[in-house]
Amino acid sequence: MSRVDSSGPQAQDDPRRDWQRWHDRRVETVASPYGPLSLSGTHWLADHADGRIDGVPGRWGDDGEEVVLTAAEQDGVSVDGRPFAGEVRLGADRGPISGSRISVGERRLVVLRREGQWAVRDFDPGSAARRAFAGVEAGPYDPAWVLRGRFVPYGENRTLQVENADGRSRGLGLAGEVVFAHGGAQHSLHVAVEDDGSLWAVFADADSGRSSYRFRFLRPGAPDAEGAVTVDFNRALLPPCAFADHFICPFPPPGNTLSFAVPVGELNKLEK
Repeated sequence: MSRVDSSGPQAQDDPRRDWQRWHDRRVETVASPYGPLSLSGTHWLADHADGRIDGVPGRWGDDGEEVVLTAAEQDGVSVDGRPFAGEVRLGADRGPISGSRISVGERRLVVLRREGQWAVRDFDPGSAARRAFAGVEAGPYDPAWVLRGRFVPYGENRTLQVENADGRSRGLGLAGEVVFAHGGAQHSLHVAVEDDGSLWAVFADADSGRSSYRFRFLRPGAPDAEGAVTVDFNRALLPPCAFADHFICPFPPPGNTLSFAVPVGELNKLEK
């Protein structure tokens, strides 16, 4: 885990100090009881025609619009914090994992819907991945990797089919490109626009899969009225699937593999 010296009168205004705080918060979030390390399974209901999921209590089905969970008293299931036996209809969980409607002891069973398909995710604070976690390797902060960029929207949003970490292809919505200069040349990344106006890119670089994870996320802030945006590779993020195998992260779309190495930002998960 990378650290910098935070002492001195200018520490409060030092971008390195700001980055270190950001990095420390990220490690805390990842290591939290219901962070990405706790995901121990993503179970697509279409793969379980009988409604039984190994290691997950109850019987699970769907009618297209909702998930139907049937549980007996001995299943040890709670709904909205209270012990439950019977049948309950569920929509997709949209709040924090700790507040999901279905729990089994400390575990949280989260209902997910993607492209019309229903799944149940099992978040377990006692997961092996969480016990083995030792931090996040990150490159040292380098102001040279804080680049000026420009957001160029498409005429209309596009959806590309890209492979996901679980081996399936799904639609990835994209709204435009971020264009920036590095090494005397112009480069670009296809990006999505989030609900708050910020941008999101899935990218790889010349060293991905070797000195860093096979791909990473980048989340620039919202562009200004002229489209100007800061592209700070120091805040490149490991995707959730770098921490647990059961996430379905999209791979970089065509055009989002950079020709140069990016040695800053989050690089790899560290284990004991």
